[in-house]
Amino acid sequence: MLKKVFCISLLSIGVLGFSQKKWTIQECVDYAIKNNLQIQAQAYNKDVQTKNLEMAKKEYLPSVSGTINNNANFGQSLVGTSSIRNDSYYNGANLGANILVYNNGRLEKTIKKTSFDVDASLQDIETIKNNISLQIAQQYLNVMLNREIKKISESAMENAQRLYDRAKITTDVGTTAQTVLAEATASVAREKQNVKTAQINVDKALFAMAQLLQLQDYKTFDVVDIPVPDELTPQTESVEEVLNIAYTSQPIVKAAEIRIKAAEAQTEVVKTNFYPTISATAGIGSFYNNLLNKNTIGYSVDAAGNPVAITERNFTQQYKDNFGQQLSLSANIPIFNKGITKLQVEQTKINEVIAKNNLEQQKFQLKQDIQQAQFNADSNYEIYVAAIEAEKSTRLALDFAEKSYEAGRSTIYDVTIARNNYANAQGSVAQAKYNYLFSIKVLDFYAGRGINL
Repeated sequence: MLKKVFCISLLSIGVLGFSQKKWTIQECVDYAIKNNLQIQAQAYNKDVQTKNLEMAKKEYLPSVSGTINNNANFGQSLVGTSSIRNDSYYNGANLGANILVYNNGRLEKTIKKTSFDVDASLQDIETIKNNISLQIAQQYLNVMLNREIKKISESAMENAQRLYDRAKITTDVGTTAQTVLAEATASVAREKQNVKTAQINVDKALFAMAQLLQLQDYKTFDVVDIPVPDELTPQTESVEEVLNIAYTSQPIVKAAEIRIKAAEAQTEVVKTNFYPTISATAGIGSFYNNLLNKNTIGYSVDAAGNPVAITERNFTQQYKDNFGQQLSLSANIPIFNKGITKLQVEQTKINEVIAKNNLEQQKFQLKQDIQQAQFNADSNYEIYVAAIEAEKSTRLALDFAEKSYEAGRSTIYDVTIARNNYANAQGSVAQAKYNYLFSIKVLDFYAGRGINL
């Protein structure tokens, strides 16, 4: 019995330890990259392109095939004006090989084009990984923001509780009116409500993070707190500096550049249709034939002039005697195919233009995104600086209100208003701080420095 209880206790400790696990930002990113369905779908597409490349390389090898034929005939056959019985059985076997000798480098050009497709697919996967990492960083900071707001609400509730405790004492001894205690009680209730709301917002942020990670058990999900500096400094990189790095490092741009090469390679593949195709074949084979209605296929005369019946050879002997080989070299020369090849080349040229236009679109969008990130970083920092000043002012006003209340020159309502203003200012600082941090992380992302919190 003791052993059973001990095992249950260990199991409970293990489950509790698992449920209390807190995820780091790197663990969140790694898990999302490994399990995200969008990444998996793109990985499958990359696998398809890889198989296409493998098949293209296999085209260098000859194709080898074998055939076995079996035919049986029964009934009469017409010979002149009469018919004869012609029952027969035929068995033949052949083994042949075919290989492409020349087509103006079609195999090499196809391999080159397919290699570009594989490389582009790899860059597509990296693009999705980057986007997911950025989303996780934003949501992670959102969790941190709501936790800080909760701490602000808890601090406000503690201050309200202290005012309530004091009001309870002064009201009980009769130095303050009952309305003071009523206002203090209402203030504590409001702050408790704010704490509860703040906790719900933390839970919502964690739930959103769990959904982003596509976790089944979101109720036990939690993340590690990250250290955030008390004071932030303005970023100094220009749009041009970040943009120059992004053009060479962002996978979405690399993918667009590779697809231009793939489109150009496809044009070269199609152009090979203008040239002759030379292929070589080699084969070996043999056959067996049997007249089913008779064993004698003719007569010969021996040395004495007597007729001698010629009987059919057996299966093995016929296969040996009938064994043959063949070699051939053929050329397929295009002369006129209704101008389709020319139109196909023109079509691939259009695809080249489309690919180049797509690259310009990606660069333009990237430039706009970086400009937006730069604008957000600058404006969020200005908001952060203004929020710091507002926080200092409301902190000073709260100190004056508390001292005035202690001296009996103001009411508890005045202190409550000043404290609420200070809490709101603290919340504004936290909001501005985390907005600015995320803006900086976006710029780091475009500058190729990754997502680190």
